[in-house]
Amino acid sequence: MDGKMLARLAAVVFVAIAVTATAIEITRKEAPPSWQPASPELSTRDPLRDAQRRCQQLGQAAASDTDCMQVWAETRDRFLGRSPRPSAQPQKGR
Repeated sequence: MDGKMLARLAAVVFVAIAVTATAIEITRKEAPPSWQPASPELSTRDPLRDAQRRCQQLGQAAASDTDCMQVWAETRDRFLGRSPRPSAQPQKGR
């Protein structure tokens, strides 16, 4: 067998394997996933989320609302994994 014939034979075998694998994949039926996505608990409400919604509804006025500023600070701390900041109290003796 010369080199051209061997290359053609290898190409034919490769194409035959690719066509067979494609046919098997197309005819295979998909099984439904074994896990179910977690449904959110309706009984537990996050007060921070409710406050975020309120601030969202305020729109531009929320930028000057002190409650919204505190909500955003708490949200940022929760996202960054920081412990909540202590309340701002002036330090005595300085």
